[in-house]
Amino acid sequence: MMRIFVSRDAGAVAVGADEVALALTQAAGQRGIAIEIVRTGSRGLYWLEPLVEIATPNGRIAFGPVATADVSSLLDAMAADGPHALRLGVTDEIPWLKRQTRLTFARCGVIDPRSVADYCAHDGYKGLARALTLTSDAILADVTASGLRGRGGAGFPTGIKWKTVAQSSADRKYIVCNADEGDSGTFADRMIMEGDPLVVIEGMTIAGIAVGATSGYIYIRSEYPHAVATMNAAIQAARSCGYLGARIGGSAYSFDLEVRVGAGAYVCGEETSLLESLEGRRGIVRAKPPLPAHKGLFGRPTVINNVLSFAAIPFILAGGAKAYTDYGMGRSRGTMPIQLAGNIRHGGLFETAFGVTLGELIDDIGGGTASGRPVRAVQVGGPLGAYFPRALFDTPFDYEAFAARDGLIGHGGIVVFDDSVDMAKQARFAMEFCAVESCGKCTPCRIGSTRGVETIDKIRRGERVGENIAVVEDLCNTMKFGSLCALGGFTPYPVLSALKHFKEDFGPVPARLQAAE
Repeated sequence: MMRIFVSRDAGAVAVGADEVALALTQAAGQRGIAIEIVRTGSRGLYWLEPLVEIATPNGRIAFGPVATADVSSLLDAMAADGPHALRLGVTDEIPWLKRQTRLTFARCGVIDPRSVADYCAHDGYKGLARALTLTSDAILADVTASGLRGRGGAGFPTGIKWKTVAQSSADRKYIVCNADEGDSGTFADRMIMEGDPLVVIEGMTIAGIAVGATSGYIYIRSEYPHAVATMNAAIQAARSCGYLGARIGGSAYSFDLEVRVGAGAYVCGEETSLLESLEGRRGIVRAKPPLPAHKGLFGRPTVINNVLSFAAIPFILAGGAKAYTDYGMGRSRGTMPIQLAGNIRHGGLFETAFGVTLGELIDDIGGGTASGRPVRAVQVGGPLGAYFPRALFDTPFDYEAFAARDGLIGHGGIVVFDDSVDMAKQARFAMEFCAVESCGKCTPCRIGSTRGVETIDKIRRGERVGENIAVVEDLCNTMKFGSLCALGGFTPYPVLSALKHFKEDFGPVPARLQAAE
């Protein structure tokens, strides 16, 4: 029987993966060929989706991008192990994939994401098995020694957060996974939830054991229906196999999970707004202190981490802290799943150790722009990230290196722009985005962003340009230091970086851009 793998990832489905899978089934039936189609997650090579793989004694062979019109000839080539125009060779040998260091995404695109047996066959639940032999202090020591920092954007040391919750006294504690991935150009959370959801479940279970929590919630944005369905299916499968619920893995520990779907507010990616939403209220930022680690969900000590943070935990526990710290640079340890998007030839997910330069990511790995025009700017860290010009492409992908140049890594999303971009318009968009998404609780964010849009409009009309630029800079300082959360506090990053590196765009719309207006 031929074993064929086709992604069920939302990105692959959007370009016809479901239709290709159906066509393969029908074509095989017509030929009397016995096949098994396994619906996996995506490998992250999105320019090659739908990617179809077939299991062979020499490893999986990949073909892509496959359209339904290709299926007939493709199936014949697979059956004969012959050549085909879409044949890419052994999947693991594809250069873009081979040069990655996949720790978090090792199983993504490889396994059936809803199968516990498949997960365990690919080293799943080894981290939990070891965690069940350790004390809480030993688990916390491993997580702390690994140097893992929050992958959602803040970069806060995970071990310190967990230790704070573990040391707090309460009748109940909670584990909350922030899957409200809303940054532009980011899709790693969605990919892991759709391609390897059990690694998130395992990481959250280990967190529960470490801090003494017995229940947890995964807060997923409503725009991710495929992730919601896959996550729910995986939770049910884990529960059925004894990895969730009472006496997990045959131990004395109990831990269970449920999915909650958010309404799509960007501000609910901020942890306290997320907690408000989980409790059934409007997502509005809470003032801190108290920290969620002391008083979080329903007033109890709560661990809140991003999807990728929890997904890194099983590797750390399975192999020990040193296996993780062997990768990376400085205080940025391990790997980062980097998402390449925007005007780029090879868009997708590239997991690698910290330290690769921005230039390598854009020019070498990403292949430059899809339009073929020169790269003018890249935005790293979502809609609140700074714009970097080519002069800063030597910046290594590292929390401190980006901070030193007034940037931030955020959730690891990179959006590329060619030389047709209007950077004043991009600065305006940042202010407008903040105005639309603000929860409204604090004045600098609520009012400052609205005034920012108005003032940038004046600049673009050529009204008292110098004076209005000074007003924008003053507004940015007020927002940066006076906002309650990162939405208002980080909006100045794209605005000020655009002003600093692309000041020629601020004023009457440049002649080179007037045709696009």
